Amino acid sequence: MKLRNLVGDRFKERPSDCVIDSHAFSVRGGYIKYVANGIYSLYPPMKRITKKIEQIIREEMDAIDGQEVLFPVALPGSLWEESGRFESVGEELLRFKDRNDSQMVLGMTHEEAAVHLVREYGQTYTKYPFMIYQIQTKFRDEARPRAGLIRVREFTMKDAYSFHTSQEDLEQYYDVCYKAYNRIFQRAGVPEVIAVQSDSGMMGGSISHEYMLLADAGEDSIVICDECGYRANMEAAENCVDNAGTLPMAELEKVYTPNCKTIEEVTNYLGASVENSCKAVMYQKNMTDEYVIVFVRGDYEVNETKLTNYLGEKVHPAEVTEESGIVAGFTGPYDMKADCTVIYDVSLKGMENMVAGANEVDYHYKGLNLARDCGEVEYVDVSKIKTGGICPKCGKKTIQVKRGIEVGNIFQLGTKYSASMGMTYTDAEGNAQTPIMGCYGIGVGRLAASVCEARHDDNGPIWPISIAPWEVHLCCMRADQEECKQAADDLYAKLQNAGVEVIYDDREVRAGAMFADADLLGVPIRVVVGPKNLKNNQVELATRDKSVSKLVDLDQAVSEIQELKAALFAEINAKVEPHA
Repeated sequence: MKLRNLVGDRFKERPSDCVIDSHAFSVRGGYIKYVANGIYSLYPPMKRITKKIEQIIREEMDAIDGQEVLFPVALPGSLWEESGRFESVGEELLRFKDRNDSQMVLGMTHEEAAVHLVREYGQTYTKYPFMIYQIQTKFRDEARPRAGLIRVREFTMKDAYSFHTSQEDLEQYYDVCYKAYNRIFQRAGVPEVIAVQSDSGMMGGSISHEYMLLADAGEDSIVICDECGYRANMEAAENCVDNAGTLPMAELEKVYTPNCKTIEEVTNYLGASVENSCKAVMYQKNMTDEYVIVFVRGDYEVNETKLTNYLGEKVHPAEVTEESGIVAGFTGPYDMKADCTVIYDVSLKGMENMVAGANEVDYHYKGLNLARDCGEVEYVDVSKIKTGGICPKCGKKTIQVKRGIEVGNIFQLGTKYSASMGMTYTDAEGNAQTPIMGCYGIGVGRLAASVCEARHDDNGPIWPISIAPWEVHLCCMRADQEECKQAADDLYAKLQNAGVEVIYDDREVRAGAMFADADLLGVPIRVVVGPKNLKNNQVELATRDKSVSKLVDLDQAVSEIQELKAALFAEINAKVEPHA
């Protein structure tokens, strides 16, 4: 491929709307083109990258007996009504009607389509287990798309669905997929991706893991303990709090706190610590607008996913009215008369002496003791764990909270979809049974962007050779000089004949512009043919990450390039777990 013919432009300026580096480089480097909010077209370099990622995925899915299928993008709403998700899923699901006034949806995930495809096939136990997968376009109407391909509305995804006759069989295959996912990310050049326990969300199921690439640009909070290896998404991490040694019990005292509505204002006014306070966080249930008040220790935050799971329905921040009986800014658990659901977070357990609202404007209590003043209280974990917190696994105060990008997920779905959609099989005794399902997803474009986020310098991406758009970037420094142009042309032809993927820049441009474009394309091996080195019958051979830079004889250039290519692949493969 000659760079002069490559569709797409590269430019120096960073777009003002690109908040993270991978997005900026994807635009500047001619990888993606904005179409609409959260929707992009892919230029040839990104298409070549995603194609290689898809091939890695296919090879690993085929290696664990996956069978590739293809589901429709547009699906009848009746399928989603069967599973119950047509109404339960929110506005992320794009619903529309066709010309026959039939309800349709754009697939954001394909559990329903998977069950529909195989429920007639899987009517006897002899067919099990099996796994089907696809690599397909999906549409999720995200409220806040951001960061280029990291969070989009239309995306390409590999999703796989396995079917089993026992929980034990599902767990065994889940472990097989778990390891296959590790290999996929290792082969893609990001072996640092970690698997963390996660919340199943709208997918359902009992056990799930997310694969996270730790990065400052990540939207997800990852809880890690380096002592014991515990890893979990913030939504799934148990918050363990030890309140031993806090203030001793004291008398309950009502105090005047004028214009002190936030927990910081109150504690500062009273000379108390935030850690010894109880704050109220208010919500309303989405379906009924019923008020929900969560009491939590002042230095902790409510985890809304945990809260939603506990309530069994979604909530939104409350709009407090006079009729509610809630005294906003001064709400506390003692002598509260408002009609609402009250939840006490585990962060309050064991607290002997707290500052809390008095349910009266400009007044708070000191010395609040829940057991003494409020009677028997049930504590629920609905708060976020913090850095320095107690590890739920080893019990040490070694928790770290880091940012991460989710690049894949796996779920043990159980019978959520097979049961609701009436899929059954006949077992060996002739009894009807419901198959158990697993689900396994990877966002292809998101993975490409995430690799860029993890592998770049100030000048552009540094693509791992396993997914790079090309393996070699050949630069002819003086295309206007016959000798230099001929040497570069000959080397280009020889590399192509040797099966090496080459992008060849023979434009008559200044060296700075040529190297700037090469940096933005991020090809792992760079070969520079210039008049100065040609005087000694040599060319410059370097890697994009600057770990290799040397002069090689022109006659040996092809073999030297192939050796370097093999070494870069070997470096990646050395970090890939072997197949079982």
